Amino acid sequence: MKKIIKNTLKSVAGIGLGMSLTMPVYAEEPMTVNVSRITADTANTIAVNTIKACREKGIPVSVTVVDRNGIIQVQMRDTIAPPVSLNISEKKAYTAVMFNVKGSQLEGRAKGPLPTLGEGLAFMAGSTPITAGGKMYGAIGVSGAPDGMDDEACAIAGLESVSDDLEMQ
Repeated sequence: MKKIIKNTLKSVAGIGLGMSLTMPVYAEEPMTVNVSRITADTANTIAVNTIKACREKGIPVSVTVVDRNGIIQVQMRDTIAPPVSLNISEKKAYTAVMFNVKGSQLEGRAKGPLPTLGEGLAFMAGSTPITAGGKMYGAIGVSGAPDGMDDEACAIAGLESVSDDLEMQ
């Protein structure tokens, strides 16, 4: 009887060892993640250069720069930009970062159910994501121009003022 138990234990141990050798080995998942963010100074530079780009066209605008979570980092209103443009620029930036596309690429969704959800979304031209080096940093939203494509062009100009430096990060 002892011999049977001993042989059974050896067999079970051998099977267990064999199974452990054939099972794939995975690296342990890290418990934290590293998230790249732009600094407040960089967000401010983007906002200032966005306003300057629209001023060159004679258009007073408001600009909002949000982080990758849609939280405002910088919000500015040019001297005579309409006060309502602040809120609209925020919604445009938030929408661009949530969908990771320019506002002009989302205009078709304005007819769908998403705008009715009340999530602060604005499916219209006038925003661009802040991406560089394969990383998403946030988004820029602009409001105040008669045409959203002018707003969007100013947002892109603001981004271009820092894009080379961001690409090097």
